[in-house]
Amino acid sequence: MRFLGGLTLFFYTLVFLSVGALFITISLDILSHEAIIESINAIYAAPNARLILGITGSLLVVISLMVVQITVGKIQREKTIAFENPYGQVTISLSAIEDFIKRALKTLPEVKELRPQVRANKKGITVINRVTLFSDMNMPETTEKIQNIVKTRVQDMLGVEEPINIKVHVVKIAHKEEPAKSAKKEDKPQPPTFRGSIEYGSY
Repeated sequence: MRFLGGLTLFFYTLVFLSVGALFITISLDILSHEAIIESINAIYAAPNARLILGITGSLLVVISLMVVQITVGKIQREKTIAFENPYGQVTISLSAIEDFIKRALKTLPEVKELRPQVRANKKGITVINRVTLFSDMNMPETTEKIQNIVKTRVQDMLGVEEPINIKVHVVKIAHKEEPAKSAKKEDKPQPPTFRGSIEYGSY
């Protein structure tokens, strides 16, 4: 696979260098218009030259399709984790693991927000956690708690022995919102106010 990738990269580099050099020579008028026409006429006049061009074009199309297929397959493999069961293969989407991690740390009081990203390769599984923490926490204890919970939950869920690397990236430290103030106290009833004068008389 590495040999095929290296060969493809070399081939594409050679093609692009050739096309780039051709464009430069045309733009600088190094290759005259007459020379280009004569070359094209010579190719059309020689059946072998047209055959070589046809084979080269076909190879370019086939190699391009192979590169696209390999790239798409690689991307799909990187987005899933596969393991074998007695009854067949089981694949798990990396996005499903990310959602599982979010739910596992949702009730952690020190964490305001968490965005996990799971990567899987031959070296193992890497979980990158971008977190927003509250300011009243202990940074070393909280990050260690996050790493411990994530590693334990993921390992128990997948049941794999592959190494799991847990990274924590604190992107923001937020202050806890103060509870809303209690409703305003009702005004105490005021005694009635009398306006005017009171007259005294004899009865």
